[in-house]
Amino acid sequence: MFNILVLATRNKGKLREFQELLKDFPVEVKSLADFGPIPEVVEDGETFDDNAYKKAYFTAKVLGLPAIADDSGLAVEALEGAPGVYSARYAGEKATDAENSAKLLKNMEGITNRKAAFHCVISIAVPSGPALTYEGTCEGELLAAPRGEDGFGYDPIFFYPELGKTFAELTMEEKNRVSHRGKAMAEVAGEFDQVLKWLKQRLNEEKPAKPDHEQFEHNDWSEEIMVREVK
Repeated sequence: MFNILVLATRNKGKLREFQELLKDFPVEVKSLADFGPIPEVVEDGETFDDNAYKKAYFTAKVLGLPAIADDSGLAVEALEGAPGVYSARYAGEKATDAENSAKLLKNMEGITNRKAAFHCVISIAVPSGPALTYEGTCEGELLAAPRGEDGFGYDPIFFYPELGKTFAELTMEEKNRVSHRGKAMAEVAGEFDQVLKWLKQRLNEEKPAKPDHEQFEHNDWSEEIMVREVK
């Protein structure tokens, strides 16, 4: 049975989160950094679902292993859902987390409605194409300045009222319990035994049928035949 699930990212923060959430299951979560050079996936989907599936399927097809991918982002109410699917490149294709956050805070200057929500869609795909989908959402507010040293992305400016902290101030355990990705992954973990069975079934279906031995009866390479032919 397979024991590797490839996380379609090189982000170390995401890798730690997924490894922690699936640590009790007989599967090893690896990232793209554990493999050779792999072309980047163009995230041109119109929804988080589109992008999550595209990343998972592309990775599974290239590596021949089951893959898991998430597409997540921040939707700000006052900005009509922006940055949304463009969250990772809000300030440009090569923008850093700090640059994305700075642009968002700049665009929010003078706006009193600070409501925002993180959304996450997780896709688990096999090389032949089929996939499972899970979703999670976490609502909060945007601060006027970053707080906290942990997390990544918009975590330092996303305030979670129920715990009175930004995502960058939460422990890993706290974040996994309440975050959009944590909620989606909790759904995955809640039925991961069934996910493993599904993956095994799908991967077995992809294997080519064994050849009929009758097709090869004339290829008798026994010592007796070989010796007779030499004589």
